[in-house]
Amino acid sequence: MHIESIQNFGFSILASAALLAALLFGCACSAENVTGPESEMADSGKVLGIAFETVQVSSLDRSIEYYRTLGFTLENQTDPTWTEDEAANRLYKTPGAASRTATLTIASTSSEHPFTLYLREYRNIERDGRIDFPARHQSSPHFGLIVPEADALWEQMSSAGILRPLSWEGKLIRMPGQTSGGIAYIRDPDGFNVEIVGMRQEPPESDATQSRPTFHHLGHVVMNSDKAIAFYGDLLGGEFPETYPEWVGGDNYDAVVGGRGYIIRLINGNFAHAEAPQASLPLELVEYQKPSLNAVEDYAYADIAVSCMGFQVEGLDAVYARLKQAGIETWSEGGIVEMKDGSRAVVVRDPDIGAFIELFETAEG
Repeated sequence: MHIESIQNFGFSILASAALLAALLFGCACSAENVTGPESEMADSGKVLGIAFETVQVSSLDRSIEYYRTLGFTLENQTDPTWTEDEAANRLYKTPGAASRTATLTIASTSSEHPFTLYLREYRNIERDGRIDFPARHQSSPHFGLIVPEADALWEQMSSAGILRPLSWEGKLIRMPGQTSGGIAYIRDPDGFNVEIVGMRQEPPESDATQSRPTFHHLGHVVMNSDKAIAFYGDLLGGEFPETYPEWVGGDNYDAVVGGRGYIIRLINGNFAHAEAPQASLPLELVEYQKPSLNAVEDYAYADIAVSCMGFQVEGLDAVYARLKQAGIETWSEGGIVEMKDGSRAVVVRDPDIGAFIELFETAEG
């Protein structure tokens, strides 16, 4: 992780005062096997932006309460009903499964539109788990929240017995010049990683939302940053730096996730926010030099603590055809699936770490 401005979140260390840099984990994909000219994308289908994140949970009720503590708002009923949706089961390759889903939202750091998080619980299907999956392992996902009142939130979660920190001594790690707040990774009840970035911004006095947590970025640990950027950048249209940052290490990086001797680089890209195309949502790719790992254990969409990024597209058939031509693996049964509401969607897998990516277009196109 490096210490830069908040715009450069990566495993995310944010330096306070003028700088509070970013410490965040990300994803990677291969330039040799994944290509897709931008001119084609513009002419025949395009990705509009990131629309949501889905996390599979073992207990929906428990996870709802956890994320509400973090500042999310529940948008549907408190006890979602179990449904067996044949179209959804083809989309997610969960034959015969029943599921229930909670929709939560949280204000976005960079957009006036909130970010959407879906929590989904399954039954009637065999589920493995990535419970407490190590934060440094390839394909480990996370997202980052900016939390102005981080010390108060930390104490509240600790008192409630739901704080599961990875950081050294279970504390927020203060950056140089900080007297409050700090950065640390914590785990949700199933082990999905959330990065808490405790810092105060300088909001207009009238903007009360700035005192509450906001959604800042998504991240993945990747195996090969070239491969990841070829997928997320060249094929899906994300913007990434032309020159990779240097490998970095040190206590500031290790302390946030409880590591020792880690050497990493953080590559911070940006996508449009599908709900507000003029705003951006950072995608952080985190690659480790030390410790080195070179294999990703197999996992399925419905496994506990597995996540999926959702991208809204225009011209789904053209975008999907480009992905198939580039050799991208389709997860959905039969390819594009028409959903009950008239929307169409397909789930594919990132060619580097197997991350699940849902591409969808609305009934209106």
